[in-house]
Amino acid sequence: MLVLAGILLAAFNLRTAVTSLTPLLDVLGAEFGFGPAVAGVLGMVPTAAFAVAGVGTPRLAHRLGLERTAVLAMALAAAGLLWRSLAGGTGGLLGGSAGALAGLGIGNVILPPLVKRYFPERIGSLSSLYITVLQLGTILPALRAVPIADAAGWRVSMGVWTLLAVVAMLPWLGVLRIERRAGSALAQMHDRAVLPGDEAPELAAPPPRGKVSRTALGWGLALMFGMTSLVTYAMFTWLPKLLVEAGASPAYGGTMLALYSTLGLAGALSIPALAARLRNPLPLALLCAACHLAAFAGLLWAPMAAPVLWAVLLGLGPSTFPLALTLVNLRTRTPGGSAALSGFMQGVGYGLSCLGPLLFGLLHEYSHGWGLPFAFLTLCVGVMLCGAWLACRPGMLEDRW
Repeated sequence: MLVLAGILLAAFNLRTAVTSLTPLLDVLGAEFGFGPAVAGVLGMVPTAAFAVAGVGTPRLAHRLGLERTAVLAMALAAAGLLWRSLAGGTGGLLGGSAGALAGLGIGNVILPPLVKRYFPERIGSLSSLYITVLQLGTILPALRAVPIADAAGWRVSMGVWTLLAVVAMLPWLGVLRIERRAGSALAQMHDRAVLPGDEAPELAAPPPRGKVSRTALGWGLALMFGMTSLVTYAMFTWLPKLLVEAGASPAYGGTMLALYSTLGLAGALSIPALAARLRNPLPLALLCAACHLAAFAGLLWAPMAAPVLWAVLLGLGPSTFPLALTLVNLRTRTPGGSAALSGFMQGVGYGLSCLGPLLFGLLHEYSHGWGLPFAFLTLCVGVMLCGAWLACRPGMLEDRW
């Protein structure tokens, strides 16, 4: 139960630093005097931090072990969230966000192998459970950010999530303490899962990525994953502001952001099973693209005519994210191939997606409207479909090396 609590509490924290900030961008911009460009940079930090963490975490976990790395991840998250809530200027906001998101990026990488280590017989059910909790941790900050800020100030609104990150450290500290007792059930479970001399076998270094970079499948998945993340984080950053400019209240903008986040759960729970049944799951990607384009049109031309509908369509569009993660295993024969493909996809994909919130904000500032930013996102959806066409074709990575 202690391990399960650690996994679920860590999962809840993996997006709090993102969605507790974006509903308050107007308030923070007025407080510190920054405009859309800086807001775009703040929206770019999550994907940049996740990309860097994805590269560095495997080596860190081998050096420290998965459990100590989990403690470090939550400690970084707590420190960054606290720093951000005490910021005296834009630099403090950026620095605190970077620190918190570095911790959460480490958490992104280590949670799946922790599930595999301690619950090898229940990987499917435990993965669904922690993804559900992750979604709740995405939704709740978006819903509560503005009401808490109105009642107690923006510093309290952003700082309250520090407490949850600290709480998420406690189960892992307990696990480390119990594992020191040689006869404990937890220690025996750990010993059965760990190979002699290897602190974290699940995070073994992948085969050279050069072979993946020479395959259409690798680049297809990277483009599909990257463009999906780009659009998602651009909307995380700018959806509340867009609705506020259209006449909604900041609280309503936060509610629509929460609804947008909630719909991600539908894709996470349904798309993997559907993809596994289809020889070529490209129709799923086409459906996601149609949802995105319909939402863009509605938000651009009639944002307050049916904002709930636009948020629902916008939330269904990123279902290509779980599709990409599923294809990593559907298009590989071996764990080594899966690791190589996943590493290349996430490294390149998150690197590409960093530009989304920043470019969206710069285009809005340049054009003084939303037409040019949404034209940019439409182009990104087109690139995503090109990647999906390459990634969804039947065939295995090992056959293409």
